[in-house]
Amino acid sequence: MPEATNPVRYVKEGQFDSDYPIVVAGRNFGCGSSREHAPIALGSAGCKVVLAESFARIFFRNSVATGELYPCESVDRLSDVLKTGDVVTVDLDAATITVKSTGKAYKFKPLGDVRPVVDSGGLFNYARQTGMIPK
Repeated sequence: MPEATNPVRYVKEGQFDSDYPIVVAGRNFGCGSSREHAPIALGSAGCKVVLAESFARIFFRNSVATGELYPCESVDRLSDVLKTGDVVTVDLDAATITVKSTGKAYKFKPLGDVRPVVDSGGLFNYARQTGMIPK
């Protein structure tokens, strides 16, 4: 069996929740997850942000529609830079992630119109808060 490149698990063996609120991934994250259950499961495990090079379109949409997590597209391949347990600060306003140990900051694409929908807790909450549908 090949040795794991990251020996620290995101969710500890026998647990359902993670100690880590961020998932860092490569390209096309969420590919094959055509239902909203994928971002809901991540949110239920404690994930708040997924930083990936790119997202499968439907996973991105479901993340926003459910309001479970912020799908942030990184400019750099952060999965080669960060490992489970690294301490970082995500600034959604500045669209940056800063690594505490080095002070190095990395950019991700601004969330734009997606941000207020996720901030509201999903599409239906956003529609109610903005008067698109009655409360």
